[in-house]
Amino acid sequence: MNGHKAMQKAYESILAHDFNQAIAWFEQAVAAAPDHAEYHYRLSISCMRSSRFAQAAIHAAKAAELDPNNEAYRSHLERLQAKENVEKAQNLLEEGREKAYLSILLLKQAVNLDPLSKEAYLLLAMAYADIQDFCSALEAVTEALKLDPSNPSGMELKKEYEQQLHQYLKKSWTLKKGKGEINE
Repeated sequence: MNGHKAMQKAYESILAHDFNQAIAWFEQAVAAAPDHAEYHYRLSISCMRSSRFAQAAIHAAKAAELDPNNEAYRSHLERLQAKENVEKAQNLLEEGREKAYLSILLLKQAVNLDPLSKEAYLLLAMAYADIQDFCSALEAVTEALKLDPSNPSGMELKKEYEQQLHQYLKKSWTLKKGKGEINE
């Protein structure tokens, strides 16, 4: 079967809500025409929607390689790379506070790759809070809330970080005053 017919079958499967079959048809299209960037791109999108992120990344990279001037292919690849960074950072943060700095680097890359990733901003806020950088945590959670103003987790984190920043500043001010570093 040629790639065009396989693509038609893939779209028929999508309309029938048989996404696994659609992926199988997209894979046949890619096998029939491995240098056809659009086939890799469509396969990547279907894999992403089915939470097959590793496979999605492979085909997104191939589409971008085959047609490097296509903005849609590059953007899709960047979103997948951002998602991969978010997952790595989340795993690192679960390992403990000492991994927060590496997580911050990954999450900064993620928001550069996908500035619309509210998950990346929320996780970045949590990573900053882990190292008690509440100013940066507030900036990150504020960016997440710009993307999703009614996000309950974001609103709760913002309140929490505002309180922690206030307590930190109050404690710092009290310590400086006790050492005579502040003239009233």
